[in-house]
Amino acid sequence: MSTTQCDSGDKLTHIDADGNARMVDVSDKDVTRRTATAGCTVIMQAETIALIREGAVKKGDVLSVARLAGIMGAKKTSELIPLCHPLLINKADVELSIDDGANAVNIEATVRVDGKTGVEMEALTAATVAALTVYDMVKAVDRGTRITDVRLLHKAGGKSGTYDAK
Repeated sequence: MSTTQCDSGDKLTHIDADGNARMVDVSDKDVTRRTATAGCTVIMQAETIALIREGAVKKGDVLSVARLAGIMGAKKTSELIPLCHPLLINKADVELSIDDGANAVNIEATVRVDGKTGVEMEALTAATVAALTVYDMVKAVDRGTRITDVRLLHKAGGKSGTYDAK
């Protein structure tokens, strides 16, 4: 069986020649500074945004709790995503901001490491765990809350270089 390829012609690194999942061997890679930023949006009713802004959500300070949850998510990524390497994270920063016009909480998570593999999954996990925490904290008053636009915004370092979302 041939190795699976993407439209770009690049081979999928987590699939071996027989089509089996595998953890990539990074033994021979150089240690470099690697950074990734991911984002997502949590959309809800205007009344729910007001409760968050006023600190009136019964479960507590939504933005602070979600920030901590996102940081914890980044640190636990290799325990959640089967083929991710455990990393010694240098930085995990999660920023949450209220967008009144969109009735949303915007989330950006940045993770940095000096290592042999990238931190895209850690940034994506941080952003989505923060979003899930926002959802959990407001679901009692707004079951229609939606998590949207989960995406990698930026990555730098390593052999593949820099990526910036368009």
